[in-house]
Amino acid sequence: MTILRKSHPLMKMVNHAFIDLPAPSNISGWWNFGSLLGLCLIIQIASGLFLAMHYTSDTLTAFSSVAHIC
Repeated sequence: MTILRKSHPLMKMVNHAFIDLPAPSNISGWWNFGSLLGLCLIIQIASGLFLAMHYTSDTLTAFSSVAHIC
């Protein structure tokens, strides 16, 4: 498998980009966890903006104004 990974042109690009990529020693699992938390924060901010743009505060139409987003 290693020979194919290093000889095939497409697999060679994937190998250099993801597998043999040198990384600093201070990067740990906490960095990955933090980046995932940052991604969740961005998704929540974006979805909150969409909800704020489409929401109407009338009691009769409040649910139907945002139900189409889900």
